[in-house]
Amino acid sequence: MVGKPGRQWRSMCKGLVLGTLLTSCMILLYCLSSVQDHINFPEVPVPYSCAHRPAHALQTANGSDTLPGQALCTPKVDIMFMKTHKTASSTFINILFRFGEKHRLKFAFPDSRNDFFYPAPFQRSQVKDYKPGMCFNIICNHMRFNGTEVAKLLPTDTAYITILRDPAELFESSFHYFGRMAPLTWKISGEDKLREFLRDPHHYYDPEGFNSFYLKNLLFFDLGQDNILEAHDPRVDEGIQSIARRFQLVMLVEYFEESLILLKDALCWEMDELLFFKLNARKGSTVSKLNPDLRAKALEWNAIDWKLYRHFNKTFWGKVDAYGHERMAKDVEELRRRNAEMAAICIEGGHAVEATNIQEKDMLPWQPIGEKSILGYNLKKNVDKEHRKVCRKMLMPELQYLTELGVNLWITKLWGHVRDVINW
Repeated sequence: MVGKPGRQWRSMCKGLVLGTLLTSCMILLYCLSSVQDHINFPEVPVPYSCAHRPAHALQTANGSDTLPGQALCTPKVDIMFMKTHKTASSTFINILFRFGEKHRLKFAFPDSRNDFFYPAPFQRSQVKDYKPGMCFNIICNHMRFNGTEVAKLLPTDTAYITILRDPAELFESSFHYFGRMAPLTWKISGEDKLREFLRDPHHYYDPEGFNSFYLKNLLFFDLGQDNILEAHDPRVDEGIQSIARRFQLVMLVEYFEESLILLKDALCWEMDELLFFKLNARKGSTVSKLNPDLRAKALEWNAIDWKLYRHFNKTFWGKVDAYGHERMAKDVEELRRRNAEMAAICIEGGHAVEATNIQEKDMLPWQPIGEKSILGYNLKKNVDKEHRKVCRKMLMPELQYLTELGVNLWITKLWGHVRDVINW
């Protein structure tokens, strides 16, 4: 009888200590990473491009079924990827990192952390070592999109790309991953907090609450728009049209491989530059299965994102129609075949493993607060010399790759240490 009350007291004390530590550290990190004052830079024309590649490497045939005599195209290397949350964007950013390294391109990176002072709107002053007139090819870290500022950073012919996900599935993922970082979820009782929240979201949601944007129309918010408007508000349609004018390609998570084929066609890339392994995936036991009723409630709660998704789902399939369904199927099959070949060469066991089974600390992906639900990979020990480097790059989690590319992540790493204590 004595043991049980003792365990309860230890649990209560641990909760108080961790709660106090979490609150204090969140305030500290918020102060350390608070938005820099806006700096009025002189308007200096952005250079056309700063790509440094051999001239012969710029000519390549576009498409897997190029015919003799068919016109050649020039690969596009100036790219703005608007990295939305919980949309396989870490998988895609790995493709961009490898493409940039291969062609010696210049990345615009944040300083001291892995995002551009998100959720504040993007400013050029947030770019590491930025000075007016500097030349960059690629920007791809998390930001809250600000088209005016981005346009002043990159060449005028930059390709703008982003990716969307079914809003119900995205909401489930975001609620799981970011829920503990939004204090409004702390008062939700019961084990199934997602179901309880969707039962009456207005009861729990506070639009002014800390990190509340993660839990309502997150796609629209990431893209620089107002996420708490009503779906029928004219400003929503204006925002969607603004996004449509800016972005040449809006990919869909549910059709990721088809999206990459459209990307190859739009940017004149080679198939080998599209190869990928799925990064930052969650283990299945942590995924809440949305029944039809919960799915309907999630879509109703995220009505703007649903409207946004339906718009770009329509334009996506218009692009597939123009590309040709038979041609698309052939190219997707080829991409899958090459990915399977690389998996057989690179991945120990041929599949992702739980965080506790990852052998190298450098291959451990970032985990959400309170659990280790994100899968990772073990690199095969007997990979031949020809493939070892590319295998490691393809399997490398985002933060480790950023560090290898020279980004100082001291604020992110400090938060990581806090998270590790909380996970204790």
